[in-house]
Amino acid sequence: MADDFVPGLRLAGDLYREVVGPALSDAVPHLVHTAALIGPGSEVVGFDTVRSTDHDWGPRLQVFLSGHDAERHADAVADLLTGRLPATFRGYPTNLEPVGADGTRHMRASAGRPHHAVAITGLGDWLTGHLGFDPRSDTTLFDWLATPAQVLADTTGGAVFHDGLGDLGAVRRRLSWYPDDVWRYVLACQWQRISQEEAFVGRCGEVGDECGSAVAAARVVRDLMRLCLLMARRYPPYGKWLGSAFARLPCAPALAPLLTAATAAASWRDREHHLAAAYERVAAAHNALGLTPDLNPRTRPYHARPFRVLHAERFAQALLETVADGAVRALPPTGSIDQYTDSADVLCRPERRRAVAAGLYRGA
Repeated sequence: MADDFVPGLRLAGDLYREVVGPALSDAVPHLVHTAALIGPGSEVVGFDTVRSTDHDWGPRLQVFLSGHDAERHADAVADLLTGRLPATFRGYPTNLEPVGADGTRHMRASAGRPHHAVAITGLGDWLTGHLGFDPRSDTTLFDWLATPAQVLADTTGGAVFHDGLGDLGAVRRRLSWYPDDVWRYVLACQWQRISQEEAFVGRCGEVGDECGSAVAAARVVRDLMRLCLLMARRYPPYGKWLGSAFARLPCAPALAPLLTAATAAASWRDREHHLAAAYERVAAAHNALGLTPDLNPRTRPYHARPFRVLHAERFAQALLETVADGAVRALPPTGSIDQYTDSADVLCRPERRRAVAAGLYRGA
């Protein structure tokens, strides 16, 4: 194993330029291909560390072929690379053996032909299998709403090393961010989530339920972090990397101490105090976007109850009023699929998440 950690994206790029690309040019120069590392993986979103090397990590990338060429040549190209890949690359084994029934792969030293992790597949098949649709032809409102932000992030993240097919770059540009009305709608729905729970921090605490208050505060903090990423036009990743992605935002140095203090507070009044300060900063950031007329960013009592809240529904409603697309305006204020479900067993399966979304957004 390598003594010095090499980030996975760099490893993949070097593998393509030094081994995979030359092998393809030498043996099958007529075969047009695209090479990239996109899709699932901590290295794709730039958060891999030495810890990441324990599974589904190593010298790996995708080689995409046209649908016709994939049907005819994928197996032969995979066999070609099996014979051309060295046993190790940059100190890492190129043999990634399947371990267990779930398909997880671990790097293992091998003296024989490696189970390499250069995936050879048709680009259309990969896009449909990962996204649930093929954005080369069209991307509908339903496609946007039925696709988790994490999936959009890892499709547009990573790196493309060669785009001989000429399609992947265009796909990544098309999916790089939501259409404007969809963005405003998703932002509105994120504010709506906050509005539905911001009073619970104080209400739970008032009846002596500090644990419940802490849970409510943590949920609001999570939603504020996702909101800040959406405001910055960055797809929020799933839970493991949410804090890491948030930390890269320009607003993080001012907001992170408040959010950390809110989650660490021992009393509901302290939680409320830190959250109120965070609300006001995020509200001011909303005004700075210029998407709506300025809204009062100050916190206030929750109706007749003595809890400090922002009344975040004000921001949701103001954003919805700026949406021009009638189809988007007609949607319920629930947002994209990962704004109303967080089950990994739904979000990680395109057919399941699209079935769930179809039940809510028929006709979108």
